[in-house]
Amino acid sequence: MKKRNQAKYIPPSTLGESNPYDKQIGGTHYQKFKIQPSKFIIENELLYPEGCVIKYILRHRAKGKREDLKKAIHFIEMIIERDYSDV
Repeated sequence: MKKRNQAKYIPPSTLGESNPYDKQIGGTHYQKFKIQPSKFIIENELLYPEGCVIKYILRHRAKGKREDLKKAIHFIEMIIERDYSDV
């Protein structure tokens, strides 16, 4: 597997001059993906809970392990309640 470069520090004076998806604040656990989860979520106009499910599923091996999977399940339960509570 090809290694990706770690996110580079961008001084405040250059903010807005680079693509925000080329960096990550607070870790590197999303850098290995071909597309940042946040970009996928925005491009597909997903709602917040659906976006969180994607985020937690993708990062569980690199960051939160079992807890991230439990968070994803929790958001799925919220989606079920929101969209299918009358079924």
